[in-house]
Amino acid sequence: MSNTASVMGLHFRYRLWIAEMNLHINIMRIFDDYIAALNSKKNEPDVKKGIEKFRQQFIQIRKEIDEQRHEMHLAKMALAAYDRQLMTNEKKAFPKAEHTELKKRYSVYKKNFDKVKKEFGQFEGQWLK
Repeated sequence: MSNTASVMGLHFRYRLWIAEMNLHINIMRIFDDYIAALNSKKNEPDVKKGIEKFRQQFIQIRKEIDEQRHEMHLAKMALAAYDRQLMTNEKKAFPKAEHTELKKRYSVYKKNFDKVKKEFGQFEGQWLK
């Protein structure tokens, strides 16, 4: 595979990941609204404790989303600069290492997001039978 194809593939992947994280932000807003409604209607100590636990997890997830989206935007710009240099026939090494790290971080983030979402569904099911 040529460097140009690699650049295009990474750029495409970043766009998809950023779009998915934007969707996750919307999901987090819905969870946040739901938690606020639960908090106002449920007074059991276990429910309040669970609500606070998930509120903190959602805050942490949102922070991770913001950090990763920012890094991916910067990486996309670096890819565009690299692609422009390829067009002028400048020889430059393909910066693959930073992209491998972003991919690993995104994979860890996604697993955590899915886990918290599942746990929240279990929590919600337990208290709204």
